[in-house]
Amino acid sequence: MKIEILSQAEGDLISGHRFYEKQSPGLGSYFFNSLLSDIDSLRLYGGIHPIVFGLHRCLSRRFPFAIYYRIEGEIISIRAVLDCRRNPAFHERRLKKKA
Repeated sequence: MKIEILSQAEGDLISGHRFYEKQSPGLGSYFFNSLLSDIDSLRLYGGIHPIVFGLHRCLSRRFPFAIYYRIEGEIISIRAVLDCRRNPAFHERRLKKKA
């Protein structure tokens, strides 16, 4: 399967990188690489995650982030990468805009 990261999800990854890099130098890169590894795992495990707000939700293994995606044929489309510490209503509003 092919993985496509939409621009808004890419922006989420960049924002997370900036946040963690401010916390400790090098942590932002670790965050970014960890999330990309979680996204890459969807090639094998895509579609097994529960559907939340109309999209599959994969929880990151190392950071409190959720990867929201949709499978369209042979393409896994990453719609958002959101911080789970935020109010779930924010996630719902954000994801309903693009659904």
